[in-house]
Amino acid sequence: MTDLHGLIFAYNKDLRMRELIEHRTVSSIPFGGRYRVIDFMISNMVNANIHDVGVVMRESYQSLLDHLGAGKDWDMARKRGGLRILPPFGYAGVRESYRGKMEAMNQVSDYIERMRQEYVVLADGDLVANLPLEKVFESHLKSGFDITCVCSAKPVGLVESETFLIKGRRERVEEVIIGRSELGALEYLGVGIISKKLLISLVSHCAALNLANFDRDVLQGMTDKLNIGTYVFDGYAAKLQTTSGYFARSMDLLKPEVRAELFSRPVKTKVRDEASTYYGRDSRTSNCVVADGCVIEGSIENSIIFRGVRIGKGATIRNSIVMQDTSIGSGATLNYAITDKDVKVSEDRMLMGHANYPITIGKNSVV
Repeated sequence: MTDLHGLIFAYNKDLRMRELIEHRTVSSIPFGGRYRVIDFMISNMVNANIHDVGVVMRESYQSLLDHLGAGKDWDMARKRGGLRILPPFGYAGVRESYRGKMEAMNQVSDYIERMRQEYVVLADGDLVANLPLEKVFESHLKSGFDITCVCSAKPVGLVESETFLIKGRRERVEEVIIGRSELGALEYLGVGIISKKLLISLVSHCAALNLANFDRDVLQGMTDKLNIGTYVFDGYAAKLQTTSGYFARSMDLLKPEVRAELFSRPVKTKVRDEASTYYGRDSRTSNCVVADGCVIEGSIENSIIFRGVRIGKGATIRNSIVMQDTSIGSGATLNYAITDKDVKVSEDRMLMGHANYPITIGKNSVV
């Protein structure tokens, strides 16, 4: 076990995903046929031998609780340490949920003080990437930085929602910009490593001054006081912030090179034992990601099909995302559509969207 503790922040920072976050957080949105978004960050930590992880929640977290359980599927169901769920109200008498990471950590400060490890990785739960956290930690120890931020030189999220870092001499961050980018700036991916001692000090400082936001109040507000460095990650990374963005990043998985990079190391998820997918005699499949437990009797093309989906005879699915246990009736047509879990599309129905504005059908809907 490495001397590193994980803290994942699983709450909605952006509300431009309509039906997809009506009953869940971004971290628990299904992704890639069988996974949830948070699976990638938890797996990053497991792959780096981090086995003590706290998941900080704020709203609409029932779906995430059901998915994570006690952490057994990630080998984190332990008597001491392992996976811990941290609710939004950390102290008795606290009636309002937190405004940002610093306030959230103040509400669970007892948990942070009891951590056995001397270093902490702070990570957003909406990032899809296969990060080498063990290399990030090694770089942090060698550099002597107070905080090491994982960044990308390539665009990942929406500029107006992101934080950008500009390095000066000796690789030290000299300027932090929020909501806009400049030439040579690195996009902060929401993952950083800091010592437990410094983190406790910063949490106490921010609580005393009523400061709530990590990016604005720590990275930007203390740039001249803290020695902040970067680790540049050049692999595939995606932040899910809008419905069209979720659709586009899901479609990226149809590219073999993206799948090879994103799953270069194991990504674990909640186990659901299913039989192999059945393909009917008249079915047609072209360039799709199809999970197990499905019955495909129609035609599917350029689509992501989750576990337990049933597609009737004569149905045509193109450029679409069909989530778990959805039923598509015979003769139905879907193009640029996203159907959430347990949706029923009746026979001969037609759902047509656009790549920039896919039509989204909410969970448990009947069309």
